[in-house]
Parts: sequence; structure tokens; C-alpha cells
Amino acid sequence: MKSQYGRLLVVGLLISFLGLGLFTGSASADAEQDYLRGEEYLTAQDYKEAAKWWRKAAEQGFVDAQFNLGVMYAKGEGVAQDHKKAVMWFRKAAEQGNVNAQFNLGKHYYTGRGIIQDFKEAAKWYRKAAEQGDVKSQFFIGMMYDEGKGVEQNYKKAMKWWKKAAEQGFAECQYLIGDMYDNAKGVAQNFNEAARWYRKAAEQGYVSAQSILGKLYIAGLGVEKDHKEAVKWYRKAAEQGDSESQHGLGIMYYNGKGVAQDYKNAVKWWRKSAEQGGAISQHLLGDMYRKGQGIAKDYKEAVKWYRKAAEQGIADAQYILGFMYINGQGVIQNYIKAHKWINISAASGYENAAKYRDIFAKKMTQSQIEKAQELASQWMVNHP
Repeated sequence: MKSQYGRLLVVGLLISFLGLGLFTGSASADAEQDYLRGEEYLTAQDYKEAAKWWRKAAEQGFVDAQFNLGVMYAKGEGVAQDHKKAVMWFRKAAEQGNVNAQFNLGKHYYTGRGIIQDFKEAAKWYRKAAEQGDVKSQFFIGMMYDEGKGVEQNYKKAMKWWKKAAEQGFAECQYLIGDMYDNAKGVAQNFNEAARWYRKAAEQGYVSAQSILGKLYIAGLGVEKDHKEAVKWYRKAAEQGDSESQHGLGIMYYNGKGVAQDYKNAVKWWRKSAEQGGAISQHLLGDMYRKGQGIAKDYKEAVKWYRKAAEQGIADAQYILGFMYINGQGVIQNYIKAHKWINISAASGYENAAKYRDIFAKKMTQSQIEKAQELASQWMVNHP
């Protein structure tokens, strides 16, 4: 199991030997020995004893012991979990310049765990750690500038910090820089730069970057239009479970763009997206069941997926679900439910919905129409 505490013993001894000042402040040789005994107990997974010896070192000002003790209180390992005490020890180490303690102190101020939430203090400590090159802190101080939390909103400063992290290979910041260029946040819109940064993140497996890179290849923005490349990046993201990419890959298979046309694969990928709640994929999966494309025709399954999409506000699905009720396909014929769904679709602006609603309403009694209108109104109130 990877240790989440201070430097490894061998690294600490090496730095000490080189005279680089690992053991800072006025900590004595006894404190160093106490710290090393704590390391031995950590290796043996005896957290209680590790905490005991690190406390001895920490109380003598040994910075790594202070940080490690903060971690133990934060996680409740070897001691009862206590975020206030975690904050106390992180602060002691942070004030001695320990970068990990500065980051953790910033995080506690940001979340309000063990201390009153204070975004300004969070930004202060994130910045200190970021200035020492800590990539996580560079990401978070960038986020604070992006959102205007604890600092005045400033996209250029967000970009500055994200670039520092991105240049260290931090994929999320590479993606965020791509998004800044894509959407002209703090910089002039530049799709070439957006694509360049998205690609860096995508090549590290960052799923959102893979998905948007697929879209850029379809649109030819910042890259030459290339459906095969779009399929490649959609597939990478889809295989990681990204619903939008699963939907997009299904579209590519359905239309035969970048891959051979294959309705079965379109169904496969739309189903994966639909099962995650992808509303348009739910609607398209309903279409495939209704038409028998890539799968055996099954009106009950079609209704099931149309209903899921309709409940999420997809006007096409609401309209078709209404007609399934008119025709009794996959459901028992029910003009009240048919009127309800087509009426909802009409309210969403679906072309011809109002026209056909009024046509088949002639087959209904006034009380049926009123009931259908009541159901439609209730649905719209619950789905503003």
C-alpha cells in the first residue's frame, strides 16, 4: 500500500546526508530519531505507535512529523479522527514551508472541515503551495480564480496557474486550458490551441478531452475534419463509460461515418448511453426497437425507452409515445395518455403536435380531454 505520509525513510536520510535541510527549525537529533521510529511503525502498519512517536517529534518542531500527524488526525489512523487537530498540525507544518501541509490546510479552509470555511485563507495556502510547484495546488488556485472564490475572478490568472500544472503533465489542467481557448475565457478564441491542449489531456486518458476531441474532428475545428479520428476518440471515451461519447459513437455507426454502417453497434452504444440516463440515446433506442433496426422489433421495449426519454423532456419521444398510445403499440390503447403526451410535446414546440392532438381529440369525450389536459399540466408543473 502506497504511503500517504511524509518522505520515505531512505529519501529523508539521503536529503539529510546532502545537507538540504529536510529537518528544519530547531528540531533536535532526538526528534529525528523519534520521527524515524514512527516511520518504522508505519511500515509495520502499527499506526497507533507511529502516531505516538511522530507526536514526540512534532512537539519538538519536526516538520514532516507535524504533517504526518495532521494526516493521521484527518484520516483517523492511529488516533481518533479529529479535523480540528488535523488543521492544527497542518498549520504548524505549513508555517515551516511544508508544501503538502500548505495544500491540506488550504483544502480544510476550502471545505470548512475542522475550521470555519474561509475561501480567502484557502486561496492563501493554495497559492503558497502552488508557488513551490505543487501541481494540485496550482489546479485549485486556478479554480478559485476561475470561479472568483476567495479572490477576484480573473480568467488570465486561472490560465496562468493551470498552465504551470499543465506543463507538469496534469491532465485536468490541460483540458481546462483547452476549454479556455475553445470558449474564449481570458484568451482570444483559438480552436487550434484548444485542440492542442485537449489532445495532451486526451492522450493521458482524460475522458472529457477525448470526447470533445472527437467532436472537434467531426466539426473540423482546430483540426482537419476526419470521421475516423472522431470515431477513435469517441471510442476511447466511450470505453471509459462516457455517456456522450457512447451516444456519439452510436451515431457514427448508424450513419456509417468513420466506420462501416452497423445498426447493431449503434444499438449497443446507444443502450450503454441510455442506461446511464442519456435522454437522446433513450429516444433513439426506442426508434430502433420500433423500427426493428439492429435488433428485433419490440413495441414494448420501444415504449419503455420512449417513456424514459419523454420524462426527461425530449419532445420527439413525447410525440411518438403519444402515437404509441393512439395505436395501442406496446401499450393498451389510451387516448387520454396519448393526448397528454402529444399536448406536452406541443408545449415544447414540436412541429405538428398541436395539429394532430386536435385531430384525434375529436374521437374523445370532453371529460377525457379535460383529464388529459389536467395530466399534462401536472407533468409540466413537475418538469419546469
